[in-house]
Amino acid sequence: MSQNQTTLNSTERRSEDKKRQVKIACIQFEPVFGDVSLNVRRSIELIEQATKEGARIIVLPELCSTGYVFKSKSEATELAETISDGTTTKAWSEVAKRLDVVLIAGIAELEGKNIYNSAVIIDRYGVLGVYRKLHLWGDENIVFEPGDLGAPVFETPFGRLSVAICYDGWFPETFRMAALQGADIVCIPTNWVPLPGWQLDQKPMATVLHQAAAYSNCLVIACADRVGIERGQEFLGNSLIIDHTGWPMAGPASGYKEEIVIGNADIGSAIQYLSPNRFNHLLNDRRTDVYSEFEGLDIKARKDTVHL
Repeated sequence: MSQNQTTLNSTERRSEDKKRQVKIACIQFEPVFGDVSLNVRRSIELIEQATKEGARIIVLPELCSTGYVFKSKSEATELAETISDGTTTKAWSEVAKRLDVVLIAGIAELEGKNIYNSAVIIDRYGVLGVYRKLHLWGDENIVFEPGDLGAPVFETPFGRLSVAICYDGWFPETFRMAALQGADIVCIPTNWVPLPGWQLDQKPMATVLHQAAAYSNCLVIACADRVGIERGQEFLGNSLIIDHTGWPMAGPASGYKEEIVIGNADIGSAIQYLSPNRFNHLLNDRRTDVYSEFEGLDIKARKDTVHL
């Protein structure tokens, strides 16, 4: 397994491919808890459907191979798989190779005695890398270890991808790290749940947060949620793909049925949108004389082309 990742800077990114466009699909479906074989087969059916509509980057929900609501760590251990030789990763790798697509899919990852809420990034050559959820939500803290691989950016033929999972999206630092490392697209496998105060006639807070993050960092953000009720827990659906201007280019999907949301992302134009006028630049205008250059983030940008 290669960790083919890149650390680029915000001005350098996309400069060589200003007209590049790519179709992104977010697959919203309802996994069956504990039935890994069924869930993987269903995901492949939907991946094949998305590619027929031209999608080249395909995002699946959080923990979509196993289901989400684990009662214990031992239960999760029985369903978790290693990335290097797990049957789920092999099945997804085969379909990615056959269809020449990039997949980002949520999986319960087993490494030694530890279990991670992870996303595997797969292209036609196999596993490109793994992202482990940094911010654990609720009872996830009982089952999973916090992510320990940082927030890498992966180079693909269709753009530079960063990944976050569900609750990671509540932290602005998640998207700022991606932007400062030259990401074009942030892929979000997620399992959004209703939050206190939310009304059915309102947008879910999750969609609002991700729209704001896309705008303030000039990123395309693709969120693939699940639907259904699992062990009493309701999920929100509302999968969407957000343009770098902060507005949805596809979705939100419904809150209750399986759907494929597809958007045609112009990942080349965002580099120009970073400078809305001759005076301003959304990333370079940060007042790093007032606050830390990276607000405590352990990443380094090349200062020869990023004006800090």
